[in-house]
Amino acid sequence: MDERTMKEMQETVDDYIGQFKEGYFSPLAMLARMTEELGELSREVNHRYGEKPKKSTEHEQSIEEELGDLLFVIICFANSLHIDLDKALHIVMEKFNTRDKDRWTRIEEAEE
Repeated sequence: MDERTMKEMQETVDDYIGQFKEGYFSPLAMLARMTEELGELSREVNHRYGEKPKKSTEHEQSIEEELGDLLFVIICFANSLHIDLDKALHIVMEKFNTRDKDRWTRIEEAEE
């Protein structure tokens, strides 16, 4: 299995996009692409776990593939805006570990 750091994933996507003269889409177009990919992921989850079965004519997609598509677009969006996703994740985790630290029941507390 190919294990990469977030930085390496961002570099891989940047190398891929960099070979095309069109480059990254505009932020608004990227947001539209992200919304489209999220919709495709939502559709797959709804078919698999929800109340809406697929039509017999619909192509079977995997949740893994749809998550991959969404991740690719998120990385493209971040790269186009020069955002370091490692840093962005660190900021979010810091927020969760401070502001939301007592919001959920920890496993240790639940076992007592």
